[in-house]
Amino acid sequence: MQSETGRLTIKQRKRFSQKTNEYKSGYLFISPFFILFGVFGVFPLVFTLYISFHQWDILGTTEFIGMTNYLSLITNDPLFWKSVGNTFSIWALSTIPQLIAALLIAFFLNQAFLKYKSFFRLSIFMPNVTSVVAVALVFSVIFGSQYGLVNYVLSLIGVEAINWSGSYFGTHVAIATMVMWRWIGYNAIIYLAGLQGISKDLYEAATIDGANKLQQLWSITIPMLRPIIIFTVVQSTIGGMQLFAEPLLFGQGSQYQGLTMTLYLYQEAFNRFSFGYAAAIAWMLFFIIIIFSLINLFLTRKISSA
Repeated sequence: MQSETGRLTIKQRKRFSQKTNEYKSGYLFISPFFILFGVFGVFPLVFTLYISFHQWDILGTTEFIGMTNYLSLITNDPLFWKSVGNTFSIWALSTIPQLIAALLIAFFLNQAFLKYKSFFRLSIFMPNVTSVVAVALVFSVIFGSQYGLVNYVLSLIGVEAINWSGSYFGTHVAIATMVMWRWIGYNAIIYLAGLQGISKDLYEAATIDGANKLQQLWSITIPMLRPIIIFTVVQSTIGGMQLFAEPLLFGQGSQYQGLTMTLYLYQEAFNRFSFGYAAAIAWMLFFIIIIFSLINLFLTRKISSA
């Protein structure tokens, strides 16, 4: 009995040792991801939070000032709140029309009568892989105040030229147009992938019942795409709140009408070398994105369920 018990114990130890080695091997294989994520993801996040409670110009010593940076942002920095307003305005002008147009384009590309589908799909996705600098330069010419293409077209119908880079409306519309042109194809491809997962029988049954294309879009496509719509809304919200390259290259204007939150963060950090204040802006931006994304998620689910 003792020998049999000893044999079982030895077998159990071998099994335990073998499982332990397998676990160690598994963790060893996935460790590069967690190491890189910790170095480039977790550490900057924690360090930024630490710096936001200090005054630091990267050359001198850090001085702990508590919540002063956050209080200054909320109560004594009108430029920050202007950047928040600009960001939300540009987001509304770009994201909402962009998602609606992307859904309509995807619905059209999914129709059986359309020929050369691969060509059209590639064409609408091309703006997404185009350099942001090139896009900004081209649209700066298109929205030029004196010799821009848009003002020339407006002059043909008797509308006076608009100072796109010198007014709130003009700057916001120009930047929003750049964002729409760049991302509308990306969202259309995502919607198209979702549409191809919807059974054709639903559309055929709706056609037999006499439903037109618009009724099919509203009664079949949108309800079936609810998870994808929620995903694109949240993703577009996060991207819209982090808008940086387009306003930087187009110009923020003399009245700071093109100043976004990330652009203001960049100026505080790398122009004024106020890294503690910039870190506080980054965390305020983080909280604003979380709150606004949750609101969007709630509204999207309510509209979809209704």
